[in-house]
Amino acid sequence: MAPQEESKASLTLASQLKAWGTSAIPPMTLTTLIISLHARPFQALPMLFPPLLIFSSYLTLAGFKIDGAGMTAAWSGIYTLLAARRRSASLRSRFSLRGFVRGSAMALGAANTVAGFYTYATGDRKKEEEERRELNRWGVYRD
Repeated sequence: MAPQEESKASLTLASQLKAWGTSAIPPMTLTTLIISLHARPFQALPMLFPPLLIFSSYLTLAGFKIDGAGMTAAWSGIYTLLAARRRSASLRSRFSLRGFVRGSAMALGAANTVAGFYTYATGDRKKEEEERRELNRWGVYRD
Protein backbone atom coordinates (compact mmCIF):
# COMPACT_ATOMS: atom_id res chain seq x y z
CA MET A 1 0.00 0.00 0.00
CA ALA A 2 1.38 3.42 -0.96
CA PRO A 3 1.98 6.00 1.81
CA GLN A 4 -0.75 8.27 0.46
CA GLU A 5 -3.32 5.47 0.44
CA GLU A 6 -2.25 4.49 3.94
CA SER A 7 -2.81 8.01 5.27
CA LYS A 8 -6.24 8.19 3.62
CA ALA A 9 -7.19 4.83 5.09
CA SER A 10 -6.21 5.98 8.58
CA LEU A 11 -8.81 8.78 8.46
CA THR A 12 -11.64 6.96 10.12
CA LEU A 13 -15.00 8.43 11.01
CA ALA A 14 -13.96 8.52 14.67
CA SER A 15 -10.80 10.51 13.94
CA GLN A 16 -12.75 12.95 11.76
CA LEU A 17 -15.37 13.45 14.48
CA LYS A 18 -12.61 14.00 17.05
CA ALA A 19 -10.87 16.54 14.80
CA TRP A 20 -14.16 18.38 14.21
CA GLY A 21 -15.00 18.34 17.91
CA THR A 22 -11.63 19.68 19.04
CA SER A 23 -11.53 22.49 16.50
CA ALA A 24 -12.47 26.06 17.41
CA ILE A 25 -13.64 26.88 13.88
CA PRO A 26 -17.07 25.14 13.78
CA PRO A 27 -18.55 27.01 16.79
CA MET A 28 -17.26 30.31 15.42
CA THR A 29 -18.78 29.55 12.02
CA LEU A 30 -22.12 28.76 13.66
CA THR A 31 -21.82 32.02 15.61
CA THR A 32 -21.36 33.92 12.35
CA LEU A 33 -24.43 32.28 10.81
CA ILE A 34 -26.56 32.92 13.90
CA ILE A 35 -25.59 36.59 13.99
CA SER A 36 -26.31 37.00 10.29
CA LEU A 37 -29.76 35.47 10.74
CA HIS A 38 -30.92 37.08 13.96
CA ALA A 39 -29.22 40.47 14.25
CA ARG A 40 -31.61 42.17 11.86
CA PRO A 41 -34.35 42.29 12.95
CA PHE A 42 -32.91 41.70 16.39
CA GLN A 43 -34.18 38.54 18.10
CA ALA A 44 -33.10 38.27 21.71
CA LEU A 45 -33.36 34.51 22.33
CA PRO A 46 -31.21 33.32 19.40
CA MET A 47 -28.68 36.08 20.10
CA LEU A 48 -27.92 34.50 23.48
CA PHE A 49 -26.07 31.70 21.68
CA PRO A 50 -23.13 33.58 20.05
CA PRO A 51 -21.40 34.57 23.33
CA LEU A 52 -21.72 31.00 24.61
CA LEU A 53 -20.30 29.53 21.40
CA ILE A 54 -17.48 32.09 21.39
CA PHE A 55 -16.62 31.04 24.96
CA SER A 56 -16.57 27.38 23.90
CA SER A 57 -14.09 28.29 21.14
CA TYR A 58 -11.99 30.10 23.74
CA LEU A 59 -12.00 27.01 25.96
CA THR A 60 -10.81 24.91 23.04
CA LEU A 61 -8.01 27.33 22.22
CA ALA A 62 -7.01 27.58 25.89
CA GLY A 63 -6.30 23.86 25.98
CA PHE A 64 -9.59 22.60 27.43
CA LYS A 65 -10.61 20.80 24.25
CA ILE A 66 -12.89 18.22 25.87
CA ASP A 67 -14.84 20.80 27.86
CA GLY A 68 -15.01 23.11 24.84
CA ALA A 69 -16.37 20.26 22.75
CA GLY A 70 -19.01 19.46 25.37
CA MET A 71 -20.11 23.07 25.58
CA THR A 72 -20.21 23.37 21.79
CA ALA A 73 -22.30 20.21 21.57
CA ALA A 74 -24.78 21.39 24.18
CA TRP A 75 -25.37 24.90 22.84
CA SER A 76 -25.31 23.87 19.18
CA GLY A 77 -27.88 21.17 19.89
CA ILE A 78 -30.16 23.55 21.76
CA TYR A 79 -29.92 26.12 18.96
CA THR A 80 -30.70 23.46 16.35
CA LEU A 81 -33.75 22.28 18.29
CA LEU A 82 -35.05 25.83 18.68
CA ALA A 83 -34.40 26.61 15.01
CA ALA A 84 -36.18 23.44 13.92
CA ARG A 85 -39.33 24.54 15.73
CA ARG A 86 -39.72 27.60 13.52
CA ARG A 87 -41.44 27.11 10.21
CA SER A 88 -40.90 29.13 7.06
CA ALA A 89 -43.93 31.07 5.89
CA SER A 90 -43.83 29.85 2.32
CA LEU A 91 -42.02 27.45 0.07
CA ARG A 92 -40.46 30.37 -1.76
CA SER A 93 -38.77 31.69 1.39
CA ARG A 94 -37.11 28.32 1.98
CA PHE A 95 -35.16 28.65 -1.26
CA SER A 96 -34.00 32.20 -0.68
CA LEU A 97 -30.55 33.22 0.51
CA ARG A 98 -31.87 33.56 4.06
CA GLY A 99 -33.38 30.07 3.85
CA PHE A 100 -30.04 28.70 2.66
CA VAL A 101 -28.21 30.36 5.57
CA ARG A 102 -30.83 29.03 8.01
CA GLY A 103 -30.45 25.51 6.63
CA SER A 104 -26.68 25.79 6.80
CA ALA A 105 -26.86 26.95 10.41
CA MET A 106 -29.11 24.04 11.34
CA ALA A 107 -26.87 21.51 9.54
CA LEU A 108 -23.74 22.94 11.15
CA GLY A 109 -25.43 22.92 14.55
CA ALA A 110 -26.33 19.25 14.13
CA ALA A 111 -22.79 18.38 13.01
CA ASN A 112 -21.33 20.30 15.96
CA THR A 113 -23.65 18.43 18.31
CA VAL A 114 -22.63 15.00 17.04
CA ALA A 115 -18.89 15.73 16.85
CA GLY A 116 -18.81 17.60 20.17
CA PHE A 117 -20.72 14.87 21.99
CA TYR A 118 -18.41 12.19 20.58
CA THR A 119 -15.31 14.17 21.58
CA TYR A 120 -16.69 14.86 25.05
CA ALA A 121 -17.76 11.24 25.61
CA THR A 122 -14.49 9.67 24.44
CA GLY A 123 -12.08 12.34 25.68
CA ASP A 124 -9.11 11.46 27.88
CA ARG A 125 -8.85 14.20 30.51
CA LYS A 126 -5.54 12.97 31.92
CA LYS A 127 -3.91 13.08 28.51
CA GLU A 128 -5.34 16.54 27.89
CA GLU A 129 -3.99 17.76 31.23
CA GLU A 130 -0.54 16.41 30.40
CA GLU A 131 -0.64 18.22 27.06
CA ARG A 132 -1.55 21.48 28.83
CA ARG A 133 1.27 21.02 31.34
CA GLU A 134 3.74 20.34 28.55
CA LEU A 135 2.63 23.45 26.68
CA ASN A 136 2.78 25.51 29.89
CA ARG A 137 6.33 24.32 30.44
CA TRP A 138 7.29 25.67 27.04
CA GLY A 139 5.49 28.97 27.70
CA VAL A 140 2.68 28.56 25.19
CA TYR A 141 -0.06 29.14 27.75
CA ARG A 142 0.36 31.84 30.36
CA ASP A 143 -1.52 31.71 33.65
